[in-house]
Amino acid sequence: MRLALKEAALAPLHEDVPIGAVAVLRGEVIGRGHNRREIDRDPCAHAEIIALRQAARTIHHWRLDEVTLYCTLEPCAMCAGAMVLARLPRLVYGADDPKAGAGGSVLDLLNHPRLNHRVKVEKGLMATDAAALLVGFFAKLRQRD
Repeated sequence: MRLALKEAALAPLHEDVPIGAVAVLRGEVIGRGHNRREIDRDPCAHAEIIALRQAARTIHHWRLDEVTLYCTLEPCAMCAGAMVLARLPRLVYGADDPKAGAGGSVLDLLNHPRLNHRVKVEKGLMATDAAALLVGFFAKLRQRD
């Protein structure tokens, strides 16, 4: 999770929300990402999507059967859907997202009974650090306005 937090800290450098993700396979980082929506002008450039894409390229397969994804924030519906479709077995995230979380807060796409795959979710790892990045980012935004 420390690496995901380091990724998250890169996002504000280009005015993006500080969210980071790291994909790990057998102890080795195979994908990493931070939010790039603003700099890439891409609504899909979420940290999780970037890390999943990089992981798939690294192992040359779309199925991420043995990969664990570490994220600083509970995933949105798009990212949670991508995790299910990638057959990700495990997600570890820091802070809950009570407004848009799809890992149990607002929705639970990761363990929806009608979907063909379930993702084991562990939450709260370094949640205080992850939340502090977000709170600080949005406080600075409000000061500029």
